[in-house]
Amino acid sequence: MKHTQTKQGRTRRAVLAAAGAVAVGVGVLALAPGSADAAISGTLYSDPNTGGARWVAANPNDSRANVIRGLITVRPQGHWITNANANTSLSDVQSYVSAANAAGAIPQVVLYALPNRDCGGASAGGTSDLNAYASWVSTVSRGLGTRTAIVLVEPDGIALQTCLSASDVTARDNALAAAVTTNPSAKVYLDGGHSAWNSASEQASRLSRSGVSRADGFFTNVSNFQTTSAETSYGQAILGSLGNPGNLHQVVDTSRNGAGPGSGNWCDDTLPSSRRLGTAPTLSPGIGSVDAFLWVKPPGEADGCANSAGSFQPANAYSLAGSGSVIPTVTPTPTVTPTPTVTPTVTPTPTVTPTVTPTVTPTPTVTPTVTPTPTVTPTVTPTPTVTPTPTGGCTATYSVVSNWNSGFQGNVTVTAGSAGTNGWTVRWTLGAGQGISQSWSATVTTSGSTVSATNLSWNGRLSGGATTSFGFLGTGSSSAAPTLTCAAA
Repeated sequence: MKHTQTKQGRTRRAVLAAAGAVAVGVGVLALAPGSADAAISGTLYSDPNTGGARWVAANPNDSRANVIRGLITVRPQGHWITNANANTSLSDVQSYVSAANAAGAIPQVVLYALPNRDCGGASAGGTSDLNAYASWVSTVSRGLGTRTAIVLVEPDGIALQTCLSASDVTARDNALAAAVTTNPSAKVYLDGGHSAWNSASEQASRLSRSGVSRADGFFTNVSNFQTTSAETSYGQAILGSLGNPGNLHQVVDTSRNGAGPGSGNWCDDTLPSSRRLGTAPTLSPGIGSVDAFLWVKPPGEADGCANSAGSFQPANAYSLAGSGSVIPTVTPTPTVTPTPTVTPTVTPTPTVTPTVTPTVTPTPTVTPTVTPTPTVTPTVTPTPTVTPTPTGGCTATYSVVSNWNSGFQGNVTVTAGSAGTNGWTVRWTLGAGQGISQSWSATVTTSGSTVSATNLSWNGRLSGGATTSFGFLGTGSSSAAPTLTCAAA
C-alpha cells in the first residue's frame, strides 16, 4: 500500500510521550483495555487551507476548478504532520487543530515521521532514530489540545517492515506501543495495512505487538484503492484474530477507492484514469465495527513517483472526480455551492429511470416469444450442464503490477462461479529463473516450478460472481502471463 503525502473514542488518556528511551514512542490516543465506548460524534473539520483548496483559489478560471471544489476541497481530509523538526511540526499541528476547534469540528491528524519511513521509498524521510522520534511525538502531541481529535499513527509503520531487521522490528513495535498513551478526548488508531497486503491474522499479530489494545483501533486502505466492502471484511477478520475486543474498531480510507483497485500501480506514475473518489467522509458509516470512513489521503495529492509526495496535482484530482462527468458544471458561486453539487449527482439517476421503463415495456413483446416455448426449451436444457461447472467453480486472472531489476509484483484476481465457493486454490507454473519471495492475502507454496495459492480464512467464501485478490513479490524477470487454473471447494 504505501502512501505519499508530506505535511499538510474510545479513548480517555492524553497524547503524551516520554522523550527518552527507544521504547518510548508516539504520544497518542487510545482507550483503556477492555472498555467499550460510544462512537465518535460531531462534525469532521474541512480545512480551507489544503493544497487542493489553495490551487482552486489560485486558479478560479481553470475549467477543472469547479469540479475539484465541488467534489474534493469542500470535504474533510487528513492533515499530515511529517516534518522531522519537532518545533515546526508542533506549530503546524497547533495551527490546524486551533482552526478546527474554532469551527467546532473534529480534526484528523496523521502522524508520519518514523525513522526509515516508507522503507526509503517514494515517501522516505522521518526522524533520525527512535529516540528522536519519541521526543518528536512528545512535542507534537502537545499541539492536539484537549478537545476530540482523530489521530492516525504512522501509515505503513506496521504493515511495511520488510526493510527492517528482526531487532529493528521489535524496536519499532515497542516505540509504537509506548506511543499509545492517551488523552481524555483523542481517538488513536494504528496502521492496519489493507486487505490485499498482509493476512488478517498476521496484521493482527503485528498490531498486538504495537500496543493496539491501548488504542481505539486501527485504520486500513490509506493511499490505496481496495473496495470498502473488502476493507470492512478484512477489518472484521483482524478484530476476530484479536478476540473481538469491544474497545477496538476500524477506520477506512475511502478517498480514492470508489472504483476499486483495478489494474496498474498504486502510485501516481501509472494511476489508471478509471479510479474514482470513494464514499464521502463520515462518522456514521453504519457498520458496528467501523468508527469512520475518512479521506486520509487527500485526493489529488501525489504519491511521490511522478511528482513530489504530497504535492497537489489538479490532473489527478480531476480524474478521481470523474473528469466532470460525475456532476454537471458547478456554478462558481460561494464555496457553499458544493452542497447542491450532491443533488446533481442524483440528477443523472432519473435519466436512467426512463431507460428502465422502456426495458419493461418490451417484456410483453417477449411474451409471444415464450409462446414457442418448445423452441426455447432446448436452449434451456443445456443449462443444467453448465450449472455444475460454476458450482464450486472459479476462474483466476493474472497481472504484473510493477517491475524492477531483480523482480516484480504480481496480482491474481479470483472470481467465483455462479454457485459461489467455500474455498479456492489457484495454480500456475513459474517461468525460467522465477521464484516467489513474499505473498499476501493467500497461502502461497511452490514445489519445483509449480505454484499453489490457497485462500485465507477470511477470503475463501465467495458468493456467485464475487471476486477477491491476492498478491506476491516475484524474483527474476516477469514474463508473459502464465496459464492459471482455479479449483474451488
